Amino acid sequence: MVERDPIIRIRNVSKSFGRVHALQNVSLDICVGEVVVIIGPSGSGKSTLLRCINRLESFERGDIWVDGIHLSHKATDINKVRAEVGMVFQQFNLFPNLTAIENVMLAQRVVRKRPYAECERIAREQLEKVGIPEKAHVYPAKLSGGQQQRVAIARALAMNPKIMLFDEPTSALDPEMIKEVLDVMLDLAKEGMTMVVVTHEMGFARAAADRVVFLDKGEKLEETTPLDLFTNPHHERLKLFLSKIL
Repeated sequence: MVERDPIIRIRNVSKSFGRVHALQNVSLDICVGEVVVIIGPSGSGKSTLLRCINRLESFERGDIWVDGIHLSHKATDINKVRAEVGMVFQQFNLFPNLTAIENVMLAQRVVRKRPYAECERIAREQLEKVGIPEKAHVYPAKLSGGQQQRVAIARALAMNPKIMLFDEPTSALDPEMIKEVLDVMLDLAKEGMTMVVVTHEMGFARAAADRVVFLDKGEKLEETTPLDLFTNPHHERLKLFLSKIL
């Protein structure tokens, strides 16, 4: 059962890159245990919104609270926020000189200050969770794209985040590798992880999302359930978008 108190509160957030309005007065609540999928055409502001949630991008106007912490407040320790928010990017961003298990251990040791043995135990547990325990001592160059992305997910999960952000995690993968990553994400959703997912994978939205948010040109044009998204979209721009991708 989803709790009613939002763990992420976004209020009237605007962000520009020069003359381009990446976000225009976007507001959104995300509750504990919810899976919210953000969709929209390229350049609609999806990734920018995601990056604003952990302040990888600054924003000119508006407010964001993550787990009760006001991101815009001058006294906020943004690293404390980021420690509770795992993020998985389009590119895997693994250290090529470290094995899979070393990649999963590194942030635990540096940020969480855990003992080596504890880091190793947790790393093995997370590699097991994402289905590649046998790849623990393999370097990224010897892993497939899907396996590298699963290591990246394991690395984020090893930090025990309260929230997971996914920025088009399958867009850099070959089609046959997409399912193995989406299956891991589906398992996380079933376990109750709070997730915000930017993706074009409509099958994932249908199977896992509590709500779907449609952005276009930086504006939130529709917020709906997966059922209504596919059977009863309201905004004409959303109808046009769906007609091109489904």
